[in-house]
Amino acid sequence: MTKNSLLQTSLLFVVTLILVMSLSILSNRIWGGKPEQLQQVKKPQVELEMTISQFGQVNELPNSVLKEIFELKAKSDLEKKLNEYGTPGQISDKVMKKLALASEHGSKNWIKIPVKFGLWFVFLATIYFLLRKRKVTPRLRKWLLSISLLLFGVVMGSDPNPMGTIKDAIHLYGTTHAIFPPRLIALAIFLAIVFLANKYICAWGCQAGTLQELIFRINQTDTQKAVIGKHLKLPFVLTNTVRFIFLCVFTLVVFTWGIDIIEPIDPFKIYKPGYLGISGGIFLGALFLASLFLYRPWCQLFCPFGFVGWLVEKTSLVKISVNYETCINCQKCVTACPTTVMDALLRRDKKTIPDCFACYTCRDICPTDSIHFSIRNRTFPPVDFFTKRHKDPAISK
Repeated sequence: MTKNSLLQTSLLFVVTLILVMSLSILSNRIWGGKPEQLQQVKKPQVELEMTISQFGQVNELPNSVLKEIFELKAKSDLEKKLNEYGTPGQISDKVMKKLALASEHGSKNWIKIPVKFGLWFVFLATIYFLLRKRKVTPRLRKWLLSISLLLFGVVMGSDPNPMGTIKDAIHLYGTTHAIFPPRLIALAIFLAIVFLANKYICAWGCQAGTLQELIFRINQTDTQKAVIGKHLKLPFVLTNTVRFIFLCVFTLVVFTWGIDIIEPIDPFKIYKPGYLGISGGIFLGALFLASLFLYRPWCQLFCPFGFVGWLVEKTSLVKISVNYETCINCQKCVTACPTTVMDALLRRDKKTIPDCFACYTCRDICPTDSIHFSIRNRTFPPVDFFTKRHKDPAISK
């Protein structure tokens, strides 16, 4: 590579991040209104001899909220004693649960969310059509990734997102034992998309995932070579173990201390920079710098939805498969694949198959059209497939 191409790649990387953050700040100001940021619910002060009215005054709760929490029928019920509603712990839990759900509801933009899901369905259907028709070239892939992160991240904001449906659900339940139904509906929709087509929402719809992949593709030539440094492929046993341990630690810390360890380093905050602290800014800077060399580092190493999606992916209807009758074992798909999944899919000699992010690079590079993204079942290679010699039709010409 020339020094000029190295310089161009470096500048494009920096400009991409600056544009994303700048446009996100502008977009946040335009949307205004809903902060999409939960308020911390404090444990209320409870004394059983208090009346409900006194309890509200001490904890700064209006009568309308008290009426809902304690299911009051008349205004005179405000003079009832707290000891009629259980122990201090029971009352405290009930209040925190109600306030947490109210905070969740108040933090959402209920106009933007259904619009965003509608746009997701249209965009993902369009991508699927283009993939099936083999229209996605390396150049078009970069444009599609750019459109995705701009539309679902910059314009429509960081919330909702696939990771948040799991992370925030665990945190809410761990701290208040509350369940927010709309979030479970969103999670069900995201997992349904994974079930229909493996990791499809992660591949083309997740605003943090598409930004990482775009950065990875920026540092790549038309021949799949890295412009700066070298592209790395970490073993799946390593990445998935780290991801599982991280999810366990996150859950344990939430249920033990009520702390969300992901919140300060949440990669989706790139789309609301005003909430990024110093530690978060440093972490995201390192994360996106690593994305130049490692394919989707957050998705592979940390994302809770990435792990859960990988489990659901085992049952996906539409997935990558290999036709061994036409495959010539040229290994081009294995080389071009940004992770180790294509090697596992080609050889089928391991029970555990890594995440497949449906980027379709393998099919783009296949000279014999032996790789398919369809509902066909994955088969195993013939016994002597990797020992006998195969003739490449491209070479014979």
